[in-house]
Amino acid sequence: MAPSEEHQYTGIVQLLLYFQWKWVGIFVTADDKGETFVKMLTRQLSRNDICIAVAERLVAHTFLSDLGMMENYQNMAESLSTRNVSVFVVNADKNTMSGFQWLLLIGKMMNVSPINKVWIMTADWDFSSEPYHKDLDIKNFHGALSFAIHSSEVKGFHHFLLNLNPYSEADGFIRLFWQQAFGCQFLDMETEEESCTGKEKLESLPGAFFEMQMTSQSYSIYNAVYAVAHALHAMLASRTEHGEMVLGKYLRSQKTHFQLQPFLRNILFNNSVGDTLFFNEKHELEGGFDIINWVTFPNKSFLRVKVGKMDPLAPLGSDFSIDEKIITWHQSFNQVVPLALCNDHCHPGYSRQRKEGEPFCCYDCTPCPEGKISNQTDMDDCFQCQEDQYPNRERNECIPKKENFLSYEAPLGLSLALLSLAFYATTTLVFGIFIKYQNTPIVKANNRNLTYTLLISLQLCFLCSLLFIGRPQLLACNLRQTAFGIIFSVAVSSVLAKTLTVVLAFMATKPGSKMRKWVGKRFSTSIVLGCASVQASICIIWLCTDPPFPDLDMHSLPEEVIVECNEGSANMLYYVLSYMGSLALVSFIVAFFARKLPDTFNEAKFITFSMLVFCSVWLSFVPTYLSTKGKYTVAVEIFSILASSSGILGCIFFPKCYIIVFKPELNSKEQLKKRNK
Repeated sequence: MAPSEEHQYTGIVQLLLYFQWKWVGIFVTADDKGETFVKMLTRQLSRNDICIAVAERLVAHTFLSDLGMMENYQNMAESLSTRNVSVFVVNADKNTMSGFQWLLLIGKMMNVSPINKVWIMTADWDFSSEPYHKDLDIKNFHGALSFAIHSSEVKGFHHFLLNLNPYSEADGFIRLFWQQAFGCQFLDMETEEESCTGKEKLESLPGAFFEMQMTSQSYSIYNAVYAVAHALHAMLASRTEHGEMVLGKYLRSQKTHFQLQPFLRNILFNNSVGDTLFFNEKHELEGGFDIINWVTFPNKSFLRVKVGKMDPLAPLGSDFSIDEKIITWHQSFNQVVPLALCNDHCHPGYSRQRKEGEPFCCYDCTPCPEGKISNQTDMDDCFQCQEDQYPNRERNECIPKKENFLSYEAPLGLSLALLSLAFYATTTLVFGIFIKYQNTPIVKANNRNLTYTLLISLQLCFLCSLLFIGRPQLLACNLRQTAFGIIFSVAVSSVLAKTLTVVLAFMATKPGSKMRKWVGKRFSTSIVLGCASVQASICIIWLCTDPPFPDLDMHSLPEEVIVECNEGSANMLYYVLSYMGSLALVSFIVAFFARKLPDTFNEAKFITFSMLVFCSVWLSFVPTYLSTKGKYTVAVEIFSILASSSGILGCIFFPKCYIIVFKPELNSKEQLKKRNK
């Protein structure tokens, strides 16, 4: 009346997995039964990544006079005391336990260091299995765990044991047990030993020899008797028409046990404790196991504490349960859950690496490589974080990436925004000065309309840099490069128009020159509109074919997500910049050759310097732009816009403003004529 052996193997594995015991030993008898146990358990352990560190095979002996056995057991005891395996599974059948007891006894006799292990016993084990266990030192089993066939305390059993009297029992077994238990003989036998009185108390016997509570073995016998009784009752009820058949007739029949088997297989009843008993399709008792923790005391008494259970009929996930808080471990473990590993755990941030020539439970711990983490113990491989996360310094956790964009709240963004507004205000001031003194010779001499167009375009250039600050949005992404390209093209084409106007004006002063018809507002306006129209056409094609859009760059920076404007077609951006650079280069060349013309009309010197600054800024912009990431890329472009715009503003307009405001006496026709002579 025992549950399936397969359930016990499963329970052992679940117990080992619960405590993460991956490096265990096995004790069996050196016989076919022991080898079967090793084979079956090894199969289950391997499926669950548990290694067998050692499998000790014991030879059961009866006498200590076997010197070979003594030496063999002494060597085994010394090996066990020094081996780094803390947990052993013992196939606790009668033969294995006999050899196991000899091993512990010989180890103690030979003064071998104490063998302090966690013993996990199968359900066959019982302290009272042999008479000589009466004198056994049971402290080696303190803290042991064992499986036991599920049992319950049957009402009246303890009282029954207390009232046992060998003189009143007809069964000779009681008298034989009494003599072995108390070391006495009954008066009707010739012996020199002390006579048995029948008043000896069973509760006075050591617990290692006789238990007063119902053990799992006794409970199984109890259930077996009732199972046979229920089967007999069912058989007799089916064989008689009126229920009057005589039981003795069937019991005397030699074929009774064959006739009884079908009824025994189909029994289903509740015993006096309330447990339901029935057999499965494999003719095995369907039931589970209790997990017992053995607590021993110096007086050879012990306490069995039920700490868990293994119930194969329970739903998956609740078929195994254990309460480790009430478990008492061996004193050598200081009431801390023992470790049973080939080596220490690989903590998060590390991964396991197999050791060559060692079992799979033995491994080295290697740190996770750059960009990967492990967030659990003993992981085989590290893994990448999600795109919007990055590993922390310990590489055991993924941290959300911060957004990277040039914001107004950041010191860099705020500084550039204030600088843009400051330049805008300065340009506005210059514009106001030129309007106020628009009728003075120095303003008239430099083409007022082109000057106003240039100042307005510079104002817009400074303001368009603000489109690059803040979290990128669709409208801002579409406007910032195109608006910047068109406005800057107007500014540079205005400079080019001013330069060409100076050259044509000088050429027109020569007698008989045909250039007079080109000098005027219409020519300069045509230059500005024509150059700006080409840039506007490029920008319109860009917006219609592959426009910029907000995008997230997860990979360029390891700890940040770059929120950026994806330019769509990078080639179109290069076309815009290239065209603007071409206008600036032409302006520079024309201004350079016109720098020595008479001072009355000449802005070429200032335009030359302004275009030199402009070209220098944007030539250095390209490599810097390509080598930076995130908000610094945007900051580089804003700086280039501000630097090139302020270069034009400073080189062309500040000298004139200085004369207008601080040297008004030089702002007259007479002074211009003198400077021209």
